[in-house]
Amino acid sequence: MTSKAALGMLAALLGVIGCGGPAGVQVSGEVTFGGKPVPAGRIFFNPDFSKGNDGPQGYADIRDGRFDTRKDGRPAHGGPTVAVLQGFESVSNEPGPVTYGKPLFIDYEMPVDLPKQSCTQDFAVPPEAAKTVPKTPPRKV
Repeated sequence: MTSKAALGMLAALLGVIGCGGPAGVQVSGEVTFGGKPVPAGRIFFNPDFSKGNDGPQGYADIRDGRFDTRKDGRPAHGGPTVAVLQGFESVSNEPGPVTYGKPLFIDYEMPVDLPKQSCTQDFAVPPEAAKTVPKTPPRKV
């Protein structure tokens, strides 16, 4: 193998596994909807590219109004971020794929500036976020 080919393979490998950049920011906290804890859902932490923040997406599951990227998730990238929240009435506790109950709200976005170190961040989703829930057409009998 030529040294040019070896360098090309090394560059491709580093592109796949990354170069050991920042490990991310662990985020935990509470999510409420209309003042009550969100029973189940997911929160995504998307770096805000429009504000110059570039990095991997983080996420965490929401259970009984609480979330933690250390459990059932992935660290966020600190800095300007768009948090995207999804809330549901319930979640299955059975083994296998996760299934959620009726949606309370879907893809509610909130801007947040996350610190560059682990933090606690709470989110209060307003009742008008329920407008994002798709309406189910009536069934024909």
